Amino acid sequence: MMENGTVVTEFILLGFQLPAELQMGLFFVFLVLYFITMVGNLGMIVLIQRDPRLQTPMYFFLRHLSFLDVCYSSVIVPQSLETLGTNKMAITYERCATQFFFFTLCASTECFLLAVMAYDRYVAVCNPLLYVTAMTPQPCLGLVAGAYAGAMVNAVIRTGCTFSISFCKSNHVDFFFCDLPPLLKLACSDTKSRERVIYLLAFLVITTSISVILISYFFIIQAILKIRTAGGKAKTFSTCTSHMIAVALFFGTLIFIYLKGNMGKSLGEDKIVSVFYTVVIPMLNPMIYSLRNKEVKEALKKALNGMTVSQVD
Repeated sequence: MMENGTVVTEFILLGFQLPAELQMGLFFVFLVLYFITMVGNLGMIVLIQRDPRLQTPMYFFLRHLSFLDVCYSSVIVPQSLETLGTNKMAITYERCATQFFFFTLCASTECFLLAVMAYDRYVAVCNPLLYVTAMTPQPCLGLVAGAYAGAMVNAVIRTGCTFSISFCKSNHVDFFFCDLPPLLKLACSDTKSRERVIYLLAFLVITTSISVILISYFFIIQAILKIRTAGGKAKTFSTCTSHMIAVALFFGTLIFIYLKGNMGKSLGEDKIVSVFYTVVIPMLNPMIYSLRNKEVKEALKKALNGMTVSQVD
């Protein structure tokens, strides 16, 4: 309900509130980053699907990470491009709730999937002889299904708690997509109980995922330290560096946004951080995993050579 008693049927996304020239410049920046994100992640999915050398559990999980990054970015960026390019800031209540749900689903799934990928590296490094039998397609599929199922539960509860709030102060969302902190600022009813549930879920998702990652890497580092040769240590550690970089980037920004609480936060500061994890990180992930991965680079080179030969023929 609004202050005058009318029901909220749409929100106004205020976005970045920049001069027209800068806003158009930001539109092209977002467009280029989104294009690179789509090409990079869809290319990674196709590459893993087609190359026999990449048919391993690690790349099975990486393919799902690329799929999530495509979805994650597509939930946010097209709406932002529409706002920046046409200055159309209105978004219906239902579309806002849908965007909020799928954003939460993608973010939560990525948290769990990064934890699953850490566990995969733990098994590969600490139990290499059991890796082939332990990480068969059925357990891998079960781990991914569990990640999606856990994220679905979080997304349903989080969206239900958020959109059962009465919005009456305004329908102007001081953000570039429908996210929790700016929506809570519009509430006219007491939101403390719902906020507790929402932040408790965020805390559980993030801390559970980080705990699995930290425990996995604790044992991985122990196993690496037992390797006698410096070359062996470097080679084993190199299989984990891409994942560690992805984890640091993703969880660092999530912790900044969601575990600080809602008191005294700067939405301007949050906009910059949110651009990083909704626009930049999905673009960087395929680069991180390809530039630091010999198998992916060889598969990409083979694919490009195949395309060149077919064009010559």
